[in-house]
Amino acid sequence: MIQLIKKIIFAWKYKRAVKKANNLSKLTGLRYFVIYMNGSLKVVPKMVIKEMVNRHRFRKGVRMADIEKRALFVTK
Repeated sequence: MIQLIKKIIFAWKYKRAVKKANNLSKLTGLRYFVIYMNGSLKVVPKMVIKEMVNRHRFRKGVRMADIEKRALFVTK
């Protein structure tokens, strides 16, 4: 029962994050990712992720393509 409640809550948060990413993408014209980071869903533009990779915020060897593959949702 607890697992079901957790899945429902995650699905609700995921829907909200996807809607937020789509809205921001339409407003700014940038590509946005929905990523599970630090225990929660984050909506992050691609430019910010590139900067984070360049500043070595991720493990050594992580590239932009790796993050794009692991993203839960990517706007068009």
